[in-house]
Amino acid sequence: MAQKSTSIREQTRAVVRSLLARTALELFAAKGYDDTTVEEVAAAAGVSRRTLFNYFRNKEDLALSGLSEQGELIAARFAERPADEDPWASLRAAFHVIEEIETTPEHRLEMMTLLFGNESLRAGHAEKQARWQDLLAPLIEPRLPDSDHRALQARAIAAAAITCLQAASQEWVHAGGQVDLFGLYDTAVRAIRRT
Repeated sequence: MAQKSTSIREQTRAVVRSLLARTALELFAAKGYDDTTVEEVAAAAGVSRRTLFNYFRNKEDLALSGLSEQGELIAARFAERPADEDPWASLRAAFHVIEEIETTPEHRLEMMTLLFGNESLRAGHAEKQARWQDLLAPLIEPRLPDSDHRALQARAIAAAAITCLQAASQEWVHAGGQVDLFGLYDTAVRAIRRT
C-alpha cells in the first residue's frame, strides 16, 4: 500500500513540476528570460516562491528543466533500436524524441530562440546535453568493435552527435524554424564524418 502512495506522490510532483516549468517558459517567452523574476513565475503559477524552490534549484534550472527528461527519453529510444544498427543511425532515430514533444511549431521556435539567445541558458543547455553523453556512451559502446579504446570512442560519438544536434538546432533557430531540423543535423554529421 505504501508503494502506491509513493507512486501517486511522485506522479503529483511530476505534474506540478511540469506545470511550473510550462508557466515559467510562457513568461520567459513573453517578457524575456532576464526580465522575468522568480516571484513573477511563482505568482503566475499560483504558488509561493518557497514552493517553487521545492521543485527547482534556481531560475536557470526552471528554464532548462525539460532537458534532463529529454536525455532520458533519448537514451531509452536509443536502447530500443536494433543492436546491429549503426550507432549514428540509432542516435538520429533517438533524437527524434525532441520533435515528438507536444508543442506548436511557434512555441518550439520561441523556446529555442530564448535558449540560444541567452548566454546563461545556452551554457546551461550545453551542460545538460553533456550529461546526455553519460547516458548514451554506455549504450553505444557495446555496438563498437572490441578495442582498448572502445569506451573513449563511444563517448566521442555521443559528444559529436550531441554537438551536431546543437549546431543544427541553432541553425534551425536562425532560419526561423522554416527548415527541416534533421536535414540540418544530417548536414552537420556529414561534415564531421567525411573520410
